[in-house]
Amino acid sequence: MWILQVPPKVSKPFLNGNGHGLSKPSVAVAERARIVVVPEIKAMKSMQGKVVCATNDKTVAVEVVRLAPHPKYKRRERKKKKYQAHDPDNQFNVGDLVLLQKTRPISKTKAFLALPVPKRPSNPPQHP
Repeated sequence: MWILQVPPKVSKPFLNGNGHGLSKPSVAVAERARIVVVPEIKAMKSMQGKVVCATNDKTVAVEVVRLAPHPKYKRRERKKKKYQAHDPDNQFNVGDLVLLQKTRPISKTKAFLALPVPKRPSNPPQHP
């Protein structure tokens, strides 16, 4: 909270254009430790893709497909991109669906961690 203290003779020197003799208004600030809560910024959501190559040790190549509008015709088209992802346990095989989570750079080309896709709860359809 900011508290501003103004001296009593404020109007006269400012009207005359001479504020040289006045002391500057003092600002009293409460010296408390402020707890600042900063929300986590997620600049990039995690991506989901299919493993296309799993021959390297602790690395999988994941192909991510996204829909993007065509620049001229505005029709949505599929764009594919391959990412190298870190697989520390070598648990993924070709064809597996994985979730890519952004992490610190692990090597020159790897900045994602491959995680298994969580299973959806299967609810049987209810008929009335």
